[in-house]
Amino acid sequence: MLGTAGRAAGRRLHSSTNHLLRTCRTLAAHHSHFSNNPITHLTTRSNNNNDRFSNFCITSINKSSYSTCSTPSNSVSTAASDVESDVESVQSGGGEAYAAIELALDSVVKIFTVASSPSYFLPWQNKSQRESMGSGFVISGRRILTNAHVVADHTFVLVRKHGSPTKYRAQVQAVGHECDLAILVVDNEEFWEGTNSLELGDVPFLQEAVAVVGYPQGGDNISVTKGVVSRVEPTQYVHGATQLLAIQIDAAINPGNSGGPAIMGNKVAGVAFQNLSNAENIGYIIPVPVIKHFIAGIEETGDYVGFCSMGLSCQPTENAQLREHFQMPPGLTGVLVSRINPVSDAYRVLKKDDIILSFDSVPIANDGSVHFRNRERITFDHLVSMKKPDDTAQVKVLRDGKEHEFSVTLRPLQPLVPVHQFDKLPSYFIFAGLIFIPLTQPYLHEYGEDWYNASPRRLCERALRELPKKANEQLVILSQVLMDDINTGYERLADLQVKKVNGIEVDNLKHLRRLVEDRSKESVRFDLDDERVIVLNYDSAKLATSRILKRHRIPFAMSRDLIDEQNEADANLACASIF
Repeated sequence: MLGTAGRAAGRRLHSSTNHLLRTCRTLAAHHSHFSNNPITHLTTRSNNNNDRFSNFCITSINKSSYSTCSTPSNSVSTAASDVESDVESVQSGGGEAYAAIELALDSVVKIFTVASSPSYFLPWQNKSQRESMGSGFVISGRRILTNAHVVADHTFVLVRKHGSPTKYRAQVQAVGHECDLAILVVDNEEFWEGTNSLELGDVPFLQEAVAVVGYPQGGDNISVTKGVVSRVEPTQYVHGATQLLAIQIDAAINPGNSGGPAIMGNKVAGVAFQNLSNAENIGYIIPVPVIKHFIAGIEETGDYVGFCSMGLSCQPTENAQLREHFQMPPGLTGVLVSRINPVSDAYRVLKKDDIILSFDSVPIANDGSVHFRNRERITFDHLVSMKKPDDTAQVKVLRDGKEHEFSVTLRPLQPLVPVHQFDKLPSYFIFAGLIFIPLTQPYLHEYGEDWYNASPRRLCERALRELPKKANEQLVILSQVLMDDINTGYERLADLQVKKVNGIEVDNLKHLRRLVEDRSKESVRFDLDDERVIVLNYDSAKLATSRILKRHRIPFAMSRDLIDEQNEADANLACASIF
């Protein structure tokens, strides 16, 4: 039975606006936002099937792939299109659309975000601010759930309830960019009056109907689109460049829908977050298991904890000759270990050329898949990602024809070169006009949409393929040289990795700063790629640094994280001298 509010809302919309529909023009749905924003275009470069269930994410730009669905604030919006959006949603959705509206009216909110991303070429500066809009919905505990990309690099966030003209200030309580989820809180008590929280449901089965509720572009009012579940499998999350479970639906998910709930029955089946460009009505929602994992980590630790990885790159064993070579008897299935991340716990017990037979007693097929439900199969990475940090898993392997079982501790693993750097300022260190930074993919994205081909080839390959050899390791590069008398002749030495300082290998940017500030030698020597060498007198370089900073209006010679470390070291030194 439909609720009274739902029927009344439908009758009012239908009777008051039917005549307008004949004169309204339909707004075309766009599949991207902020053409200069790497969030929109960051996708996984298509690799061969041998690595499709690998834990190592290789990312690049694919213009025909996924895009996130928040919308710029300057999108076209008219009164006629507002009416059209709502009426079409109600009319096409039938009874389930009415029920979805009734359920969502007091929960779904519109989110207005002002954001400003840092410049990675000039890491002490921010780019001009931009405005965007998305959706969100109220969950238990007076919290609003939305997408991470809706509030990424935010400086100011407002939310507005359906039917209210008032916008309320919101704070970002927690954000998980890998899973593209964020939680907002509103301190104003007035906002919570009359709101209802939505309850999380289960993973829907194929062909089950869902209704996506949100505020897509083309209008200002709430909109509902109806569709069915087409597919459930691990999918690349465009915003965080990770592979997690996702649900594909055929309901329209357009810019502005991001963060809105997909409702099945009277519960939430997922959160709308991206679509497939150049395709008709292929949208994706984040399923409840991923949402619950995100929320549970925040409730237990107070902060986002991430998703675990084994740190393995594996190859299918579908070829009979390959299985015979590794002494796999008939009936035994598994995948071949190709590479192991040195900072993972798996590196301690597993070896290259091991055959992984099962994970927590769940058999792994030769193509890397495991049983999911109702004759569905998904990659075994899903089992790994649903583990909590520091959980252990029992892994059965075949090594030299013999079966072994090992206990592996799972935890989130950071790549050597970060894929994203949202909500944080870049690190940098300036010495005699030489700008040192840790290599990140956002730095490479500064080379434009075709950064994979336009950025320095050697740095790009290292960013996509190299693994860390130790914890907290970074690839430190000399990004550019601010010209001065002291560095004349070095101006062409840019975009080169710094290998050593005074003969000592560089671990990360903080380590490089400490090596430079070590006054045990009169001069400082930098060993770079291509056997290039830079030598500077320390005292002259320190004097030159001050005038270079003043000339270029740079407030500090290093980023805040390095300043904090230096202040802490100075404080410790002062305490030691007192005692």
